[in-house]
Amino acid sequence: MKTRVLFLCTHNSCRSQMAEGLINHYLGDRIQAYSAGTEATAVNPQAIRVLAELGVDITGQYSKTMDAFSGQRFDVVITLCGDANERCPLFFGGVQRVHIGFDDPSRVTGSDDEILAAFRNVRDQIRATLVKYLGGVQ
Repeated sequence: MKTRVLFLCTHNSCRSQMAEGLINHYLGDRIQAYSAGTEATAVNPQAIRVLAELGVDITGQYSKTMDAFSGQRFDVVITLCGDANERCPLFFGGVQRVHIGFDDPSRVTGSDDEILAAFRNVRDQIRATLVKYLGGVQ
């Protein structure tokens, strides 16, 4: 049975979506990743773009709130931003809960190239940190 991991961030648009896609791509043989937010918005097009650069397709993913997983059991819940860490509900109690924060690339301003670079940077941080961390989770 695969380890079930839930990634949480505020809008479920960038960081948690990238984490879900990356973990399912790199560790999907033994981990099933999901994502949600404290609010639902839409998957950021830049997140889709920078994952596609690695051959990871998240076009089928969509933004949802934590309520979508109410009553479900997860082995690990990872918050990726301070807001989600503070607001993570108790109904996920009894699981391993970890906070591993990353900057929000959607807050970066500047040229298209600067924004894209920020998304790539966060993507690469998520990939390096979470694949390593979850690679040891059984």
